[in-house]
Amino acid sequence: MNKKSFLKELEKIKYPGLEKSIVQMKVVKEITSKNGKAIILLSMQNDEAYLKVKSTIEDTFGDSVKVKRVTPIKKSINYGNTSCPNNRAPYAKRVIAVTSGKGGVGKSTVSVNLSIALAQKGFKIGLLDADVYGPNIPRMIGTAHEKLQWNENDKIVPSENFGIKIMSVAMTTPSSDTPLVWRSSVAVSALIQFLEDVEWGDLDFLVIDMPPGTGDIQLTMAQELPITAGVIVTTPQPVALDDVSRAIMMFKDINVPIGGLVENMSYFIAPDTKKRYDIFGSGGGEEIARRYSIPFLGQIPLDMQIREFSDKGTPPVALGNSDQKSCYKQIVKNLLNEIV
Repeated sequence: MNKKSFLKELEKIKYPGLEKSIVQMKVVKEITSKNGKAIILLSMQNDEAYLKVKSTIEDTFGDSVKVKRVTPIKKSINYGNTSCPNNRAPYAKRVIAVTSGKGGVGKSTVSVNLSIALAQKGFKIGLLDADVYGPNIPRMIGTAHEKLQWNENDKIVPSENFGIKIMSVAMTTPSSDTPLVWRSSVAVSALIQFLEDVEWGDLDFLVIDMPPGTGDIQLTMAQELPITAGVIVTTPQPVALDDVSRAIMMFKDINVPIGGLVENMSYFIAPDTKKRYDIFGSGGGEEIARRYSIPFLGQIPLDMQIREFSDKGTPPVALGNSDQKSCYKQIVKNLLNEIV
């Protein structure tokens, strides 16, 4: 088979996630022959897309071809520092890092609703799920079924819903129960790729849902991004407040400005009697905010409907009742007063 015939057959092979062929995408760099075997050289940055294309070509032509790839240019591994960070996201005017001292306090729920509330104000928003070991953002925002796709620039296309762009490591796994047994260095590399290789477009805010605690990912994000503000989520429970104190000090130690503290699951209003119950204690969030001289952004009640909305991928700030919407909108208003 001559070069022209090979190209004609290669035009039938689609680039992963796109309707265009690999020939149209100009990833077929060269076709040569050696010892009666065609050698097809592909110019592709993305490893997963390359392996899919390589497999398709080999299935199509069998042993008559050998597929090779141009060695991708290695990305810089020279990290910045927290006093003078790099800027891996120059497309974003501001970066908001949402974190917590411990898991289970509703950090991801706050990240989703904060992002949508900002979008409702007319801002262009990207939401990066950096909680690599517990990536819940896709479920909460109704994109759990979506997988990675690439555009004609060999960039990852983010999901979109409720007016915001979303990227999560959950989009890279074959099933929802696939564990990510990664060392921290691998997790950090994946997040750097999500910052640099996703087609985010111009953003007013990039909101990052951090993992809980004080570890490598928090430190690396502070080294690689000029974070505008950290938002810390807690519950009134003393155990959570102990941990959130460490998260506050971490941000202070690595020179990340703190936009404020959000107290989640603050109280419960009984639907029949309308009586308030402080199930996890009361006043703890405001007291911590006063102790560390950081803004207190607001309270979110323990509301069964908020949990149900989140599980269904229908965020309460978009589809909830007026009370549910108002608590998130007020938090965003208070945050903007601190950072804009």
